[in-house]
Amino acid sequence: MGRRRKSAPAAAQPRDAVVAADSRMAGAGAAPALPPEAGSRTIVPVLALMMFLAPALGVPREEMLQDTLKSIIVAAATLGAALLFFSRIAPERPALRWHAVLWLPLLLLAHALGSMAWSHTYLAAVEAIRWFVFGVLLWLGLNTLSRGSLPLLAAGIHAGAVVASLWAALQFWVDLRLFPQGPHPASTFVNRNFFAEFAACTLPFAAVLLARARSSAGAVVVAASSALVIVAILMTGTRAALAALWLQLLVLLPWLAWRYRRQFAFAGWSRGMQALVVATLVGGVLAMGVIPTGNPKIVEEQRGSTALERGFKRTASISPSDPSLGLRQVMWRATLRVIAANPLAGVGAGAWENQIPLYQEEGAQLETDYYAHNEYLQLLAEYGLAGWLVLLALAAWLLASAWRTLKAAGAETQAEAPWRAILLCSLLALLIVSNVGFPWRMATTGALFAICLAALAASDARLGLAGGWATSRLPWRGGWSRAAAAAVVAALGLTAYITWQAAEAEHKIVRATRLALSISASGNPGDPRWNPAKGEMLQLLREGIAINPHYRKITPMVADELARWGDWKNATWIWESVLTSRPNVVAILTNVARGHSNMGDGPRAMAYLERAKAIQPRAPAVRSLEVILLARGGQTERALELGRTAIRDRLYDYDMANATFVLAWRAGDWDLAREAMRLRMVGWPATRAEGYLQLATMYDQGLRDEEQALSAYRQALALTTGAERDALAARIPAAYAGKLGIAGRAPQTSASKG
Repeated sequence: MGRRRKSAPAAAQPRDAVVAADSRMAGAGAAPALPPEAGSRTIVPVLALMMFLAPALGVPREEMLQDTLKSIIVAAATLGAALLFFSRIAPERPALRWHAVLWLPLLLLAHALGSMAWSHTYLAAVEAIRWFVFGVLLWLGLNTLSRGSLPLLAAGIHAGAVVASLWAALQFWVDLRLFPQGPHPASTFVNRNFFAEFAACTLPFAAVLLARARSSAGAVVVAASSALVIVAILMTGTRAALAALWLQLLVLLPWLAWRYRRQFAFAGWSRGMQALVVATLVGGVLAMGVIPTGNPKIVEEQRGSTALERGFKRTASISPSDPSLGLRQVMWRATLRVIAANPLAGVGAGAWENQIPLYQEEGAQLETDYYAHNEYLQLLAEYGLAGWLVLLALAAWLLASAWRTLKAAGAETQAEAPWRAILLCSLLALLIVSNVGFPWRMATTGALFAICLAALAASDARLGLAGGWATSRLPWRGGWSRAAAAAVVAALGLTAYITWQAAEAEHKIVRATRLALSISASGNPGDPRWNPAKGEMLQLLREGIAINPHYRKITPMVADELARWGDWKNATWIWESVLTSRPNVVAILTNVARGHSNMGDGPRAMAYLERAKAIQPRAPAVRSLEVILLARGGQTERALELGRTAIRDRLYDYDMANATFVLAWRAGDWDLAREAMRLRMVGWPATRAEGYLQLATMYDQGLRDEEQALSAYRQALALTTGAERDALAARIPAAYAGKLGIAGRAPQTSASKG
């Protein structure tokens, strides 16, 4: 193929521009030369730094969520890079690049903006912002990522994964508590699944850096750091990430190394250097992989005390019968119902969590989940036809890109092929973990997704590919750069405002939650000394809810603690604030009904019960609430029959089992009472001592059976020690205390105390 003449010597032009200028069509036909990458030397370092900082940095306190910080880093870096980009475009520049893949986030952005008018406005706005940042990052990458700049980008991605893996390893080995954790070890991601899914997608970039290394020192550093990333993934035991890990380590990366061996530096390594690198990589995995954990929470899980043991055990446990997968399948089946019922428009961007209670199986109650744990199903459920178009178009482009990469011919296409293969490998890992998680919605992994698509699209531009996915020229004028820069400045200002508001809301709400948990942990929340802390807690919560009334992930935790203290008034208004944003959450509806019932407002309690019954009439929380409200309303016979049916059908929760026990006791149905208490103690083992105490009271006052009462008291005492045993002993009537050899109290006189 011919090459166009350059108006200046190659030495006088930036290397990236020369590479772009030398790009030509991969197939038949010709196309106008596309503009080269702009500002590659200034913009790409910003993107590389972003991909380093986002995973490496975390919040060392609970007052801000980890992904909030990562979202701030990604949004600020993306918009900052955009501002830098527009400020450096030469006025005489004739055009920028456009690629068909950019229509995908734009389509989702348009749908999100539209669904703000008819679906959940706040959730749709969050989705619109997410796709806007994704689209800007994709467009920037398309216009700035040259082949010569990809090693720097890969180094940034790998370095971020290495530091994040170091945090995870320290959490596994020495129980490092610098960052708040959910399931350990989670690095800076709060949840180990989030970290493992990101780390698994970075392995191809580590591989390409290793394959390109020319010095033994550089190769050893990359090999050792890659071993750390691999071991950290094994430490998490996240099975989706492990599946992606094994596929890459055992199949894809070795095959890519063999296929492109002539284009990588490792082909020229001496045998000594080859042995050193292999020993460092494999030896590093084996050496670090057998170090036992020093984290007691990981030990308690009994899933392996070393990284290797944990990785192999968790891989072997992958099966359709796995309980965790079973819970996800419940959500997936419900999501399929959403898709079937809303095939065109979906339920609205981000509205899955708001609508999913209406589509769950009868009796199911999984409203604590905010995502479907399957990116494809959730996209289809929320975006309808737009989601189908995006998924089908994305799949078609990636498959076509893989085919073109495999069939690469000619010097230029062969030079592009290794990098394209690496990008496709990372994207494949992301697509795998997206089947059982929600990595697109996590800031760091979402940014990696956009960058991989951008780099692949930029490669299309350098190759001048023809067809529906060809890169085209985007006419540009100097004045447009100034207008775009002004828009970016406005977006940065909006980002700063949203960031401040989010940080303030999270700080206040999380601070209030920590105060509530601390008061409960004291064991005596009714002590007057806690009144100032309770006042501060409620004030923080009111201020946090005023900033963000849609934050339902944490606020109900405070209400739950208030209810345990008997403060139903404050608990109820908090739950009701959640319902203004999420009106279909059955657990919250039943909680509000309980609150009004305990405050003596029976009609309002029944109204909320009816709302819950309309959504999930057979949910255990709904059935138990109905029993309680009927009993309080004087309809004890009907309440007892509902309780009997629930126990028989094994559709009960703690409250149902407890209420049925009390009702059966009062009605003299001793067999039902015993069965209800047995089920309660089996399902909630922490209540066994209290359960035996209640049974003993029933045997004493109801059945008048001293032997059974004495046996139950004895079992209750056997289940307690120390101060707890002393407190329980003080509740045993004196007549039995003497036979048990303890100090008791006067006998109880009311069966209602059961």
